[in-house]
Amino acid sequence: MNVQNKKSVNKSFFGILTFLFFFFACNHAFAQSKFFRDNIANGQEYFEQGTAFHRKALMHFLRADSLDPTHPEVKFKIGICYLSSYNKYQAEDFFKKSYQMSKDVDPDIFYFLGYANQLNYQFDSANYYYQRHKDLLLSAKKQDKIKMEEVQQRLLEVETGKRLIRKPNRVQIENLGPNINGPFADYSPAITSDEDLIMFTSRRNTTLGGNIDPNYDEYYEDIYQSFQFNRQWGVARNIGAPINSYGHDATVNLSSDGQKLLIYLDDKGAGNIYESVNINTKWSVPVKLPSQISSSAHESSACYSNDGKTLYFVSDRDGGYGGSDIYYCTQEPDGDWGKVYNMGANVNTSKDEESPFISFNGKTFYFSSKGHQTMGGFDIFRMDMDSSGKWASPQNIGYPVNTPDDDISFVISANGRHGYYAAVKKEGYGNRDIYRLTFLGKEKRPLALPNEHMLVGFNDSFSTFSAKLPEVPKAKPTGGLTQLKGLITDDRSGNPLDAIITITDHSNGQEVASFKSNAESGKYLVSLSSGKNYGITVKRERYLFHSENFNIPVSEDNIEVVKNIGLKRIEVGNKVVLNNVFYDFNKAIIRSESFSELNLLAKLMDENPDIRIELSSHTDNKGGEKYNLDLSQRRSQAVLDYLVSKGIQKPRLEAKGYGFSQPISSNETEEGRQLNRRTEFKILSK
Repeated sequence: MNVQNKKSVNKSFFGILTFLFFFFACNHAFAQSKFFRDNIANGQEYFEQGTAFHRKALMHFLRADSLDPTHPEVKFKIGICYLSSYNKYQAEDFFKKSYQMSKDVDPDIFYFLGYANQLNYQFDSANYYYQRHKDLLLSAKKQDKIKMEEVQQRLLEVETGKRLIRKPNRVQIENLGPNINGPFADYSPAITSDEDLIMFTSRRNTTLGGNIDPNYDEYYEDIYQSFQFNRQWGVARNIGAPINSYGHDATVNLSSDGQKLLIYLDDKGAGNIYESVNINTKWSVPVKLPSQISSSAHESSACYSNDGKTLYFVSDRDGGYGGSDIYYCTQEPDGDWGKVYNMGANVNTSKDEESPFISFNGKTFYFSSKGHQTMGGFDIFRMDMDSSGKWASPQNIGYPVNTPDDDISFVISANGRHGYYAAVKKEGYGNRDIYRLTFLGKEKRPLALPNEHMLVGFNDSFSTFSAKLPEVPKAKPTGGLTQLKGLITDDRSGNPLDAIITITDHSNGQEVASFKSNAESGKYLVSLSSGKNYGITVKRERYLFHSENFNIPVSEDNIEVVKNIGLKRIEVGNKVVLNNVFYDFNKAIIRSESFSELNLLAKLMDENPDIRIELSSHTDNKGGEKYNLDLSQRRSQAVLDYLVSKGIQKPRLEAKGYGFSQPISSNETEEGRQLNRRTEFKILSK
């Protein structure tokens, strides 16, 4: 559990109880060896400091128990310590033995027995113990409302758990392996939409400075990253300064293209969201998001929408529904973040909500909640957007993704097939590990298995499920998503370039996205809705811009399109096709959707006042030679006139029509003829 989530997680029964029970004053204890007494005393000292030090207390109590296993109080406190650790499932055995030794070991023993059984999927036993605890509360002279609310919530969780495991979803749960996970806590994964990059938080001994936080007795949090090659994750590396510091630095989320990173910083207990931007292969110094987002309250997690223009975040500020709520705000035209809105009672409850994540197509929203129907602690929920643009009611994404423990920080790939989250499993690499979930969908044929399903517990690192199960939750068909990706390079050297990429929706002329390719790799990545006609423009200083026009057909499936683009330097003889310049059929009238491209050319001329260009238009071989020469000449002249209207001096421009004399593709196919119908410009002098 990372620091930003401890605040909300500890608002449970375990945060309310002080756990300052009784000291070991019994004569039997003091009759033991000095080693035994020292461990009791040391364990008690750490125990009284609270859950952050229960790991140290556990070590001493276990030593004492190994010397003399007859003390019910020792076993009880070992159980409490385990409940405060990542190995919660081990608590049950110690609570049982403690109760067998002394029925009066603690007035809340039935509650803890219930919770320990719930964590181990023993829901009927958990229900039995919770009911006994409830009966004791009802029989007490003074009603403890807080404890009563807590046990009522646990009873509801037990019923939800029984219901969910009866209909598990078909999913593979795979540990990401030793290149990502280690013996220390690894959690809060953040991925790019194509899963080529993962960032996560870790408390390993290679954090910057290598120091231990005295408040938690664990290493400080740092952010690590790994790249995926040939479906294998590379060794995770510390991302270093300026993102990581000697304090706590935790991942919150990545933008879909991996160029912006949201970070949580503790800010001396306030807890705020910061943003870092990848500029020329280096991450910028994190900057706190504006005050309407990172307020004086505690902001723990956040995510961007796919276009980066909406931010969803969690805050426990006043005026919410109770606990931590999810809010959102959008960017104004000037780039500033606007007014903040609560997502409302459909999402937020009187308890805590956490870890918002919106799918890359913007149609499915994921978050964790304690207030909706969970099987224990935080569960992950999803809600889908209907045809009117409204969010449907949240649905628990089910077992085995959700467990009786806290399930948070869930993210999902653009194609909806893979999810990532952190979990504690007995056969993991130690502490909390990061896992990949592969949603399998419907089984193609039934399988005869002796059991209807297998339970995924703490000791499973990989699990699959049988044929009779319902389809795994994934986005409903609302139109597929296209991953447009590729490399931007120098067309001669092949060296990667950081260039500005703009995507335009030709149906309305609206800019869909504007971003930069990675300076180190030249990679770019964007997610686009299907069923539209787009224009892409790539530009960089000292280079000619590149433009393309492409259609994405309507599809319910998620697809990937790769476009590698080589930019040409501003040199004499180099030419560029103006792929986003269009004319009325058989006419020289420039259509309005061409203006943005021609404005780019005018700007290029302004920024390079010494260049002189030739504007040339070309046709296919349909029709006579004279007609096509005349049409192409008139089209080139129309472009020249437009540029002159934008302030470009006429002597710097030359219009030429070549008809069908310079084809760049075959005229035997419609695709080839379409390529031949073009307008381009060439550098004549500079």
